[in-house]
Amino acid sequence: MYKSLSLPRPELVAIANSVSLEKNIDTEIVFKALEAAVEKVAKNKYGYDYNIIANIDRKDGKITIIKRLTVVGDKITDENGEEIPFDANTMISVKDAKKKDSSLEEGSFVDEELLPVDFGRSNFQAVRQIVLQKIKSAEKEKEFAEFSDKGLTIINGVVKRNEYGVVYVDINGKAEGIIKRNEGIPRENLHVGDRIRALILEVRRDNNGPQIFLTRSHPMFLAKLFEAEIPEVYEGIIEVKSVARDPGSRAKVSVIAKDASLDPVGACVGMKGSRIQNIVNELAGEKIDVIEWTDNVANLAVEALSPAKVVKVIVDEEAKKIDAVVEDDQLSLAIGRHGQNVRLASQLLGWGIDVMSEDQSSEKRQKDVKERTDKFINALDIDDVIAHLLVVEGFSDVEEIALVSIDELKAIEGFDEDLAKELQSRAKAFVEKQKKEFETESKKIGIDNTLASFDGLTQDMILKLGQNGVKTLDDLADLASDELVEILGKDSMNEKDAEKIIMKAREHWFENK
Repeated sequence: MYKSLSLPRPELVAIANSVSLEKNIDTEIVFKALEAAVEKVAKNKYGYDYNIIANIDRKDGKITIIKRLTVVGDKITDENGEEIPFDANTMISVKDAKKKDSSLEEGSFVDEELLPVDFGRSNFQAVRQIVLQKIKSAEKEKEFAEFSDKGLTIINGVVKRNEYGVVYVDINGKAEGIIKRNEGIPRENLHVGDRIRALILEVRRDNNGPQIFLTRSHPMFLAKLFEAEIPEVYEGIIEVKSVARDPGSRAKVSVIAKDASLDPVGACVGMKGSRIQNIVNELAGEKIDVIEWTDNVANLAVEALSPAKVVKVIVDEEAKKIDAVVEDDQLSLAIGRHGQNVRLASQLLGWGIDVMSEDQSSEKRQKDVKERTDKFINALDIDDVIAHLLVVEGFSDVEEIALVSIDELKAIEGFDEDLAKELQSRAKAFVEKQKKEFETESKKIGIDNTLASFDGLTQDMILKLGQNGVKTLDDLADLASDELVEILGKDSMNEKDAEKIIMKAREHWFENK
C-alpha cells in the first residue's frame, strides 16, 4: 500500500454538481471528464509512455494520480497470440512484482502513486478544454439516445430556415431536425418562425450531434395525426388500418372500431368536420377521405373508390387484383385526375385495381372467354361447345383439367364419364408434351435449372427471359421491376407483381447470412 500524496479538493465536487445540474447530465459524466483532463496534464508532466490513471474522490474531491504496471510472465503475447517485447514503462515482471507484494501474480497490477500535478494557467486551460469537449460529447450522446427512441413519433417544432426546399426545424430548443425536399409536402411554402409538426423518420449519429430526419409526406405521419387529434384513436377504441397519400393533394384513410356500436368514420370526421379539419389544416389543405375498413375486399374497394359509384366488382384473390365496373358517366370520377383516385384506392387495399365502364367490362369478359376457349380448342382438339362449357365452369388453363378429379369433370352439364376421362387424358398428354418442349428449348437456350424450376413464372415467361439473356436465378434477381416488365410485356405482368417476383428471386442471397 502507498501513502496518499493528495489533499481534498471540495471545490471539484461543487463544480461537478453545478455543471451536472446546468447541463442536465449525470454527475458521473462530469467526474469522468475531469479525470480524463487530469490524466492528460499528468501525461504532459510524466510522459505519454506511461499508463497513467487519475481518480477523483466523489465525496471530498481528492485527486489521486497513479502509474499502473501490468504484471507479466517471461513470454508476453497479444490477443492474437503473437509475442511482444517487454515494456518497462507499462510492465513489471512477476519476480520484481513479488518483491513489492508476494500475492501478486501474472495479470495483476502494480499501482505507483505519483506526485500531484501543478495546475498552472496552461494546464488549467487544457483541463477546461478537455472537460468542455467531454461534456459536449455527452450532451450529443444524450440527444441521440433521446431521439433515437422516438422513431415514427410526432414532434412539434419551429422552422429555423428554408434552404432550397430543405427545411431545418428547431425541436423545442433541444435539437435540429431536417425535412428533405422529398419528405416535405409539395407546394407547401414554409417560412422562418412557422410552427409545424413532423414525424421522426430516422436518427443518425454525426460528429456535430445527432442528425434527425423528419417527414411530413409519409403516410404514417397522417396516421399519427389521427392519433394526436382523435381521442378514440389515441385510446385504441378506433384503429387506423391503412393510409394512402398523395401529399398536399388527397389522402384516403381506412379505420375500424373495436366497439361495433361506434361509427368510426363519424368519430374521426367530428361534428361538422371539426376534427378532420385540424388535420387538413396541418397538411396544407390536403383533402382526406375516411372510410370504414372491412375484411370483405369487394366492399372495401367500393368504399375506397368513392365518390364514384361502383356497379360491380370482380375479385381475383390469387392475383390480388380487382376489376371495378362503373357506369360510363362515373368512369372519369372513379379514375380521378391523373389516375389519383384509383391509385390511392389501390394503395389503401394493397390490391391492383382496374376501373372500367360496363361496355369495357363486357368487351374484356368476351375477349377473355374467347382466348380461353381458343386455348382449349387448340390444346385438347375439341369443338367450341365443349371448350365454352369448360370456360363457363371456371377452368382457365389445361393443367387444371389435367389435375382435377374425374367426378368434377363429370358434374359439368352434358359431360359423361367417358368424355371426362378422354378430356383429362388429352390434358395430361398436352401438359407432358409442353413440359418436354420446355425442357428441350430451355437447354438449347442455356437456362439454368434454378430459373427453369422457379415458382411464380410460367414456362413461356421463363423462355422469354432466357431469350433476353436472363438465364439464371441471379440474373433474374439482378433485374429492376421495370426491366422485368419490359421483357415480359405489360400484358403479362405489372410492376408490382414484377417487384414481388424479383424479391422472391433474391431470397437465396440472404438464406446463409
